[in-house]
Amino acid sequence: MVQSSTRHDIGLIGLGVMGQSLALNLADHSFVVHAWDRDLEKTQAFAAEHAADSFPGQGDIQAAGDLRSLIGSLSKPRRIIILVPAGAAVDAVIEAVQNDLDPGDILIDCGNEHWLNTATRQSALSSRDINLIGSGISGGEQGARFGPSLMASGDPRAWEQIREIWTAIAAKIDPKTGRPLEGATPGNPINVPNAESCAGYIGPAGSGHFVKMVHNGIEYADMQLICEAYDLLRRGGGFEPKQIADIFLNWNEGALDSYLIQITADILAQQDPRSDRPFVDVVLDAAGQKGTGKWTAIASLDAGIATPCIAEAVFARCLSAIKDQRLGASKVLQGPAKGERGARVDDSDAFVQDVHDALLCGKISAYAQGFALLAAASDESGWNIDLAQLALIWRGGCIIRARFLQSIADAVSQSKDSRNLMCTEVFAKTLNDKHQAWRRALCCAMTAGIPTPAISSALCYYDGLRTPVLPANLLQAQRDYFGSHTYKRTDELADKRFHLDWANSARPEHEVPS
Repeated sequence: MVQSSTRHDIGLIGLGVMGQSLALNLADHSFVVHAWDRDLEKTQAFAAEHAADSFPGQGDIQAAGDLRSLIGSLSKPRRIIILVPAGAAVDAVIEAVQNDLDPGDILIDCGNEHWLNTATRQSALSSRDINLIGSGISGGEQGARFGPSLMASGDPRAWEQIREIWTAIAAKIDPKTGRPLEGATPGNPINVPNAESCAGYIGPAGSGHFVKMVHNGIEYADMQLICEAYDLLRRGGGFEPKQIADIFLNWNEGALDSYLIQITADILAQQDPRSDRPFVDVVLDAAGQKGTGKWTAIASLDAGIATPCIAEAVFARCLSAIKDQRLGASKVLQGPAKGERGARVDDSDAFVQDVHDALLCGKISAYAQGFALLAAASDESGWNIDLAQLALIWRGGCIIRARFLQSIADAVSQSKDSRNLMCTEVFAKTLNDKHQAWRRALCCAMTAGIPTPAISSALCYYDGLRTPVLPANLLQAQRDYFGSHTYKRTDELADKRFHLDWANSARPEHEVPS
């Protein structure tokens, strides 16, 4: 909670679910929120519903009748949060407010915006000395309400103007255990002395939204890995949803301790209130997506960084969406005989352990891919992202919050070469100890005809990374054969390139000038 005699106020544009939740969070921390939404009745009703006496200290939510009155009500430098759908809606808001802003005022885009759009907007606004902070925000509705993970980027001087706010409203971590501090309720935010805040400055323009994008890409992979582990246990091991819920609860006590494992256990234990069947069985198996996973895969392709686990998670959602085609294919394409299972299912405890280890190893692989992309983008753009700090920011509030992230922060901090998390001491040991279990679980999947694109691609990435000589030597020879793309030799200097004259029967080799 902010302890100050100075009046702190902040504008907020957009009162959707996230906007309302963040407004209440701000007011709980004694900030005065001046809110506006294009639906004036919604704005007025929301402010009336939450009177000032329901918040601690000076906290309050005040309705603005229009954007000009909202701007006029704020102390300078004005700080205005934008929480509207990404793209054209953000452009429309900026267009509507920019002429009424003064030099030094700060707009804060908290939407799931593409990082290049944020960088472009910041460049345009900076010519008028108006600051744009692009801030990733993760945690969904509950995170926004009681403590999200916040990743800000832009002019560092503008960050200093919102640091107190972002630090106050973000999720909090117990510095002794590294675990999230929970239990916030309306009007009673977490207020623990010396707690660590899950908010931070990431770097220059666009980097905050880039980091949030990669966070979401990792989230796609993590969710897909968990779903494949569930499928292996259910169809490969013959366990029922409630049994798998108990397995996941047990896993949540160890290395896999995370928000996603926790909610998965809760979902699998849920009965459908209409039919009393397992709830998961009445949910249509066609997954949606909003684009950030796809953006991550595209960014990795642009950067030349392999993130196959993230890409496969996106493709798995695409495949799930063509339900009609899958129903048709199931009638004409054959798989293993019904009831056929993979190896080791006769020993249920051993099989469960293998699936656990496959999930843990897949998770390490997926996060390693995401962090490799972050490191490459940071180097390319000169962002200087502190990856250890980022892992600490993600320990609470966000969807991928997990005990695992403390290990990532430690690995990055302690390793002299952390270009790939899999090669750091702590994770290399885990992978070396458990990769055989990973393979056994996948053998079961292949034998039983259970698709495991994320777990499989994660293992292929691991095997590719640890292989000194890949068949890319043949591939490069093929490229030289049909396209004269040249090749390098293992017995020559690295900067020399050659071409074999494949059309000449003697096939002489020529060095190609650089």
